[in-house]
Amino acid sequence: MSEQLKEICAMHDYHLLDYQAYSDQIRFLVSLQPSQRISKVIQTIKSNASRELSQQLDLPSPVWARGYFARSAGRVKLDTIKKYLEDQSEHHGYANRILPPVYQYRELRPVQLASPHAIFDLTHHVVMATYKRKGIFDSKVGEALANYWLKVARARGFAIDQLSIVPDHVHLIVRIVPKMSIEECVLILMNNGQHFMGKHFPENLVETGVAQLWQPSAFAATSGRVTTALLKKWLDASD
Repeated sequence: MSEQLKEICAMHDYHLLDYQAYSDQIRFLVSLQPSQRISKVIQTIKSNASRELSQQLDLPSPVWARGYFARSAGRVKLDTIKKYLEDQSEHHGYANRILPPVYQYRELRPVQLASPHAIFDLTHHVVMATYKRKGIFDSKVGEALANYWLKVARARGFAIDQLSIVPDHVHLIVRIVPKMSIEECVLILMNNGQHFMGKHFPENLVETGVAQLWQPSAFAATSGRVTTALLKKWLDASD
């Protein structure tokens, strides 16, 4: 099974980091492009592996059970990122101001996301900067934008667990469903943020001399309860 997995991942541009095969399951660690969706990745691996194993080992098809488990991990633990967002006011030197231009939000009761036949926890740290790093947001505008984004997230099927808005950039911790790519999620946030600011706070864009709200690119990294390095060590120890 290991050779088939390597070939399938190479063929479809999935970066296979590590894996461990058992008699009744396979566990693997894979790095994906921002546009790739977990649901499609699992479907591709299952269908291709099922065909190969059925032909080589004369196994009944389909080989795999219907469901799957998927959890994100990254270089940095999620708790560290949460603390970093909480410390944005101090990090950028706003803590001693009477009215710091910072808005922070943290969901006390995280939204439960669901997808058929899947158990998952797909968390990303997202950073979006304003165009030319112009100082556009203050605490009032940040709160209004955050409340709007929360409505958008509920409507589009993803969750915002935490965010921190400072004048020229935004940090978010978002969770997505397997059928959504992080690229799609970020574009939803950027496009809806542009629409909201143009409609409700156009003076902020005019005063800073920008027609577009965001830089044309954003940062997004997976994160989880454990790091990628620890997961690799655990998989290797299972040999």
